[in-house]
Amino acid sequence: MTNIFASAPHQAVRRGMCVGQTSRRRHSLAALRNTIATWRQQTRFRWDLKRISEVNPHLIDDIGLTERQVEEEIAKLPFWQR
Repeated sequence: MTNIFASAPHQAVRRGMCVGQTSRRRHSLAALRNTIATWRQQTRFRWDLKRISEVNPHLIDDIGLTERQVEEEIAKLPFWQR
C-alpha cells in the first residue's frame, strides 16, 4: 500500500534508495548531457574546419590557425569520417 501524499525523499527511501542517490543521479545525468554536447560541438567544429580547408583554404589564416593545426584537428575525426 503506497501513500500518495508522501514526499519524494520518503518514497525514495521506501523503494530502497538513499535520498542522496536521487540527486547524485540527476547530477550525473546532467554531466553526461554536458559531455555529449561538448563532443558534438567539437565534432561540428572539426567538420567545419575540414570543409573550410577544402573549399576556401585562405580562410584558415583569417581565423588564426596554421595548416598543421587544422590537419591535427581533422585527424581527430574518426577514420570513416575523414
